[in-house]
Amino acid sequence: MNRRRPGRRRRSCVPGLLRGIGPELVSAASDNDPTNVGTAAAVGAQTGYQLSWVALLVAPLLGVVLTIAAQVGAVAREDLQSLTVKRYGRGVAAVFLVSVVVVNLVTIAADLQAGAAGIGLLAGKYGQVVGVLRYLMLGFLAFGAAAVLAHPDWPRLLQASLVPALSLRRDQVAGGLALLGTTLTSYVYVWETIGRGVEEPPDGTADGGGLARARAGAVVGAVFTAVILWCMLVASAATLGRHHQAAASAQDAAGALRPLAGSAAADLFAAGLITSAVVALPVLMATTAYVVGAHFGWRRGLSEGIGHARGFYAVLVASIGLALAVSLAGIPVVGMLVAASVIGGLGTPIGLVILVRLARDPSVMGPRPISRRLAVAGWAVAVIVGGFGLLAILGAAVGTS
Repeated sequence: MNRRRPGRRRRSCVPGLLRGIGPELVSAASDNDPTNVGTAAAVGAQTGYQLSWVALLVAPLLGVVLTIAAQVGAVAREDLQSLTVKRYGRGVAAVFLVSVVVVNLVTIAADLQAGAAGIGLLAGKYGQVVGVLRYLMLGFLAFGAAAVLAHPDWPRLLQASLVPALSLRRDQVAGGLALLGTTLTSYVYVWETIGRGVEEPPDGTADGGGLARARAGAVVGAVFTAVILWCMLVASAATLGRHHQAAASAQDAAGALRPLAGSAAADLFAAGLITSAVVALPVLMATTAYVVGAHFGWRRGLSEGIGHARGFYAVLVASIGLALAVSLAGIPVVGMLVAASVIGGLGTPIGLVILVRLARDPSVMGPRPISRRLAVAGWAVAVIVGGFGLLAILGAAVGTS
């Protein structure tokens, strides 16, 4: 009983349902950042409803990844980067570090253009930040309303969503990779290991009942993310896609909805876009600081004072500065969105391989490694994302249109 009291005091203001699902929902919701919004809008505008099934495929794939990450964090009580350094050395860890930081910086640069208000959330401690983000996630429901108000062709949409249409066309493969890359990006499962392994109090999550709650949270978070992604794609496909208009950014998509679907749809899409930036930016910037700090063995954490974790906060500030520099360099937003999605899609399999291997490693997990079935599912996710990446590379090389 005494072990649960600190956790209760820190999070007593959060209703039982939200508290029970833990950091998994925050990890998944942060995945719906403006890069995600822009990618879904661009793909929907270019391919219509044809890749709506990929958006729904995100649910089981992300659920598997978050479940594995939650168990690694809860059992090992460390974040993914720290475990990688200890188990595989700084060489392998450096490759993973670069893959995470590069994608994060590009993503932050794109997201800053959609709403820099999220930076202010970093002034609080971890428990306060997560508590605020849990409530802000309700703003994502605006995307669902926008999709309905866009008046999609429901019979065509349901067929495209439930009956996958496989194609090797370059736009189809690239669009699929972008959707998977922007949702299965490394920072999501890295943040999950940080939340469960470092910041959350050891409240018994590593026991059977605690892991069951973490798995349930991973499923809820993954379904939430996939449904919102689907709604964003539908809103774009039903308007921009139907009228053959390209989307250069999430902001352009919101603006284009006004004459095509009405002011209400445009305003709701814009509200969802602002929410996505406010929720995602703190997670992105904090994850960047965490992985760099973990690689070099620095003291780190949003719950640490600046005087006790100078390196951690220096990286956090530097990530903001570098992202602003990229944002002000005149690079088109759509270029940054595509770059972040493709780099994420190609780099994600690296992190997934490391994550699954650590999750099955007795020296890391002791008597509580992930099950063989979950490990197979994790390998399958890595193969699927890697396969899309290879197809995109081959498609670009041969020029399949």
